Amino acid sequence: MGTVAILVTDDDAPSNWDVYEAGLACVVFGIDHSDLADPWYELRLCGLNPAAPRAKHGWTLNPEHGLEGLHGADTILVPSVPQAVLDGTAPLDPLLVKELQDASANGVRIAALCNGAFVLAEAGLLDGRRATAHWSYTDRLARRYPQVQVDGEVLYIDDGDVLTSAGAAAGLDLCLHLVRQDFGAHVANQLARRLCVPAHRTGGQAQFVTRHVPDTDDDSVAPVLEWAARHLDRPLTVAGLARRAGMSERTFFRRLYEATGSTPLRWLLAQRIAHAQSLLEKTPLSVEQVAQRCGLGTGTNLRRHFTTHVGVTPTDYRRAYHA
Repeated sequence: MGTVAILVTDDDAPSNWDVYEAGLACVVFGIDHSDLADPWYELRLCGLNPAAPRAKHGWTLNPEHGLEGLHGADTILVPSVPQAVLDGTAPLDPLLVKELQDASANGVRIAALCNGAFVLAEAGLLDGRRATAHWSYTDRLARRYPQVQVDGEVLYIDDGDVLTSAGAAAGLDLCLHLVRQDFGAHVANQLARRLCVPAHRTGGQAQFVTRHVPDTDDDSVAPVLEWAARHLDRPLTVAGLARRAGMSERTFFRRLYEATGSTPLRWLLAQRIAHAQSLLEKTPLSVEQVAQRCGLGTGTNLRRHFTTHVGVTPTDYRRAYHA
């Protein structure tokens, strides 16, 4: 699926958060996962200064390429923002602005992790678009760039050729979303399992959720959700899942939202759609059979929900992965 270029934007010592965000992208795109899909990505680490800036505690980011490494990339990831740009005390380096603007004009997919959204906004790439960033900085993003439609409630936003994510783990969600776009749900789910993270958190889930830490495992909704994910072909209901969890419907609704940032019905629909994607990729089942296996009942119902959430019909989706 081509070349992914990570753009290191800070010439000074990167923070530990900068290293963390860049590391997420390196784990997904820089490690050889060709046993899942072959060929895998080629990764380039690019920056204004290909020297080795130092971070706290001895961590380093050592770009092997200058900005010329961005040329020819299929995807550019911006995992961080210079602190002075974030604070509003300095503009983004004009060389970075031009490179990003040229890449965008050439149709390159550009994604920002966490507060890398400030870099994209400074370059004008978010004008008129929905975008997000770490929840603690979205108000600042909205004030500084009023032409950007900032949504501080979601994990990530896919606006076609420009994508943005919230902070920390949401950056990994966005990276897995890109893998899902490129290789399909099955490969993305296998990679998520390898990384010991949830297979699919939709971008619309809340990025800041008050999480209840149960005293015992009996209070957790996780076992019920795992059971539901294994039985998506059944007519699952909120009432039935609540009974299985030993909770009232109201308590189950609240606990599930605290754990996932999603309502029960939205969570179930997301699981059904993801299972349908996997079946369309891996099996010759008809659309009607896929609908029954994922619990959406009829082909008509599957087509309606699938087209709404994925953007293409099930048939077109399958065709794209078996061309």
